[in-house]
Amino acid sequence: MTDNPTDPLSSVIALLKPQPSISKIVEASGQWQVERHDMASPFYCAVVSGRCYLKIPDRDAVTLNAGDFVLIPDIHRFTMSSSPNPSPHAPHLPLKIGPGTFHLGPVSAPVELRALIGHCQFKTPERELLLSLLPEMIHVSGHNRLMALVHMIHEETSADRPARSMILERLLEVLMVDAVRSTSGKTLPPGMLRSMSDPQLSSALHRIHADASQALSIAELARESGMSRSGFFERFRKEVGSTPMEYVTAWRMAVARDLLLRGGLSNNEIALRVGYGSASAFGMVFSRHHGFSPSAFIKIHRELA
Repeated sequence: MTDNPTDPLSSVIALLKPQPSISKIVEASGQWQVERHDMASPFYCAVVSGRCYLKIPDRDAVTLNAGDFVLIPDIHRFTMSSSPNPSPHAPHLPLKIGPGTFHLGPVSAPVELRALIGHCQFKTPERELLLSLLPEMIHVSGHNRLMALVHMIHEETSADRPARSMILERLLEVLMVDAVRSTSGKTLPPGMLRSMSDPQLSSALHRIHADASQALSIAELARESGMSRSGFFERFRKEVGSTPMEYVTAWRMAVARDLLLRGGLSNNEIALRVGYGSASAFGMVFSRHHGFSPSAFIKIHRELA
């Protein structure tokens, strides 16, 4: 993790390690649609002017108007189009009309939509766990900071300046944090973000994420939240979607995998950093949680890299 962030949201985004991929301006006119398959990558879109429709499997189509921003942390397939039910004969292929600029629909027709679209990647082996802590889709309107961040990302992507990768990584982190915290916790499904809107559960989550090495128990987390042990256990399970100690273990394992990939630490040192008294105790929990040992995890990751 970077600089040991103690806030639950910032610690999750830091472990995800968003990396730049694609940023482009899309203009469109007339009837058009575009489809993408098997992406498995974060996707975001900021509509500068006009209107379009976004459809992802198992969800109703989303109308995106000027000033709208949408972020989908884990998207595999989607369709964007000029209308909720586009004609099957509408053009599917975008035309590149300049560096980082594409046109959809008849080129001769007046431009009716301008949008900034981007994709990035998460450089973490703990992707599934961390993504499960975030909303499936974020859609907000009139959020000037998000629109400004998307413009900055596109500008930096288009330029060839020193420290470009570092700047893009930081901008993507800020974009994701700002997008996620713009959501309303009470309307979200059970998970970390919904629980952070609960002052008592938020205290427990901050304690968990503050330091993975600390010894934690349900009784201690309940005291941190100002609740009885049984009351805290039931509320945490309902709002977060797992028991307190299941969540603690999952978070420790996410931090452990990050430390293993960084290298430079022994299993005993990693064990102490994630709350276990010895390398053997850590190895047992890691193997039970992942299905293979820490050394096997490193070997598998190196073979896939």
